[in-house]
Amino acid sequence: MHNFLDFEKPLSKLEAKIEDLRHLSDDGTVNIADEVAKLQAKSDKLLKQLYSKLTPWQKVQVARHPDRPHFTDYISGLVEDFTPLAGDRAFAEDRAIIGGLGRFRGRTAMIIGHEKGMDTNTRMEHNFGMARPEGYRKAIRLMKTADHFGLPVLTLVDTPGAYPGVGAEERGQAEAIAASIETCLALKVPLISVVIGEGGSGGAIALAAANKVLMLENAVYSVISPEGCASILWRSGDQVQAAAEAMKLTAQDLLELGVVDEVIPEPVGAAHRFPGSVISALGDAVEGVLDELMELDPAALCRQRHEKFLTMGAAEAK
Repeated sequence: MHNFLDFEKPLSKLEAKIEDLRHLSDDGTVNIADEVAKLQAKSDKLLKQLYSKLTPWQKVQVARHPDRPHFTDYISGLVEDFTPLAGDRAFAEDRAIIGGLGRFRGRTAMIIGHEKGMDTNTRMEHNFGMARPEGYRKAIRLMKTADHFGLPVLTLVDTPGAYPGVGAEERGQAEAIAASIETCLALKVPLISVVIGEGGSGGAIALAAANKVLMLENAVYSVISPEGCASILWRSGDQVQAAAEAMKLTAQDLLELGVVDEVIPEPVGAAHRFPGSVISALGDAVEGVLDELMELDPAALCRQRHEKFLTMGAAEAK
């Protein structure tokens, strides 16, 4: 059984009935197989209807779904011989960001990403994907290592934002994020970023100032959470849906605005229902982009990355 979101409640009732029927013994009075087939068809139709018209706020909920594939799932499905590299060589190891070397589709690469955790214990271990300064400084160290050895860098973004605690601020959270963005922009090797769930504020762009930025269909990417936006602009959490609508945080909106370069489709029902197919689709998309970028020389890669971000939001003279 899945963890159902609020807007999926009608679906949860149908799937509960299907599950109950499957556990009944067939006494001959009712053809259980036929009943299950009918309910399954109804469930599939309802699922398609629900996911064909998701609102921005519903997409935020899907992006945050606890069963959505995490960084470690993509590593397991796409990367061979992954070797994690720990520590920022200055203060500590931060588990909200994981990074290391591995072989992606036959190429050695540096893979870095946010990890939220799968259950209560691992979420605490990974601080719910909210990195402290040492996490970004570790990412900087790993990106510079990749640059030194001429290895492409792949980052997977999934964070509500950088950790806002007092200790993090004391150790230079803003400076660490800025330095990470600067490092991204200066790399002489291909850098590809994929927003796989939440892309929250500077905590996300610190790993996503890339040559190509991809997003999964039901991921979100924004400067602040809808809850934070509603509390600032409306002084009320009741306006969270209006905030999500106004913020243009969906993959489709951001593709239209030129903030991201490609949207990776998810099956009907989203990544949390079909993790294997989504992981494979992400791998195919990244491989195609990487093939293109590997043809560019270091100067062209830097220039393309700079031009990409400098032209965002530029107004045309009339």
